[in-house]
Amino acid sequence: MNISPETIEFMMSMGLQALAAIAILIVGWLIAAAAQRAVRRRAERATALDATLAIVLAKVTRVLILVVTLIAVLNQFGVQTTSLIALLGAAGLAVGLALQGTLSNVAAGIMLLILRPIRIGDFVDIGSTLGTVDEIGLFVTSMHTPDNIAMVIPNSQIWGTTIKNFSRNDTRRVDMVFGISYSDDMDKAVQIINSLIAADERCLKEPEPLVAVAELADSSVNIYARPWVNRADFFAVKLDLTKGVKERFDAEGISIPFPQRDLHMYQVPPRTA
Repeated sequence: MNISPETIEFMMSMGLQALAAIAILIVGWLIAAAAQRAVRRRAERATALDATLAIVLAKVTRVLILVVTLIAVLNQFGVQTTSLIALLGAAGLAVGLALQGTLSNVAAGIMLLILRPIRIGDFVDIGSTLGTVDEIGLFVTSMHTPDNIAMVIPNSQIWGTTIKNFSRNDTRRVDMVFGISYSDDMDKAVQIINSLIAADERCLKEPEPLVAVAELADSSVNIYARPWVNRADFFAVKLDLTKGVKERFDAEGISIPFPQRDLHMYQVPPRTA
């Protein structure tokens, strides 16, 4: 069987192209794996990046390198990759439109992981929902409420609303209002509250606590008490001071009035015919 020189040349050319394509594929695969490990190590060392985001960046880097490798392999066999790239772009656009809700959650998740307005373990208020953050994922964030109800919130809802993070700052101000009767001694009431705050070692000296008559309300004279405490002592101090002020007011004869109204009645003379 005689094989023409053209056939031999074609087979050799295809063989060389196949070998080159296999070499490109192997090298691209190795580079993608090495780049994935390098990006992940570098991202994990960066304190500004979340661990979840480090994994995502590493995987995205590997996928991008493999896509470039695949395009290079197809080029070796003479495939017009320009049209293929355009087709992939159109398909990606169609998928993006179909999954725009999901992609918005992914985008919001990436922003949460990069900017880190919340972290795992933070006690936060998100859209009037109080809870502790358990996990921040690419799609959803898991929390549990103070009464231990598990909650899963889409990331787009978190990123699109106001976030109150009670765990970010080391100190907090305890805001309390105590109402006393108009007939009671205001200075004495202020002195009692000040003494209770001064006696509580959990209340900080700096910033200086504020205790002052602040409002002449309908049924009471309102006194504002605003001591500063460490974040972990906030609720305990608020509960203890509320109880202590009530007990001292009772012992010192200072009353906390109920809501009341003054009713004035006038006698209307009967009409004469």
